[in-house]
Amino acid sequence: MEAKINYQFSAALWKYEGKGSWYFIALPKRLSNEIRKNNFQFEEGWGRLKIIAAIKSIEWKTAIWFDSKKETYLLPIKAEIRQKERIKEGDTIAITLKV
Repeated sequence: MEAKINYQFSAALWKYEGKGSWYFIALPKRLSNEIRKNNFQFEEGWGRLKIIAAIKSIEWKTAIWFDSKKETYLLPIKAEIRQKERIKEGDTIAITLKV
């Protein structure tokens, strides 16, 4: 799949308190619904959709997962990205997704 559409939004970083203590950004529901409507056929298992994400000066290949409980996609933010951009839990971050 070739990245064709850029989506931009801002959202707060939060920490999942379960096993692994992952950090995520939940996409705004309206944006998530638009992305899912237009790209559902590209989803893999568990609602996984490959994307390219960008925060500040860092761009990387990753995936978003559709969380049926929150009814939105979640973008995991790994430690390397958080450290390089000095992002901590609760910070609101401007993000670009290429789908």
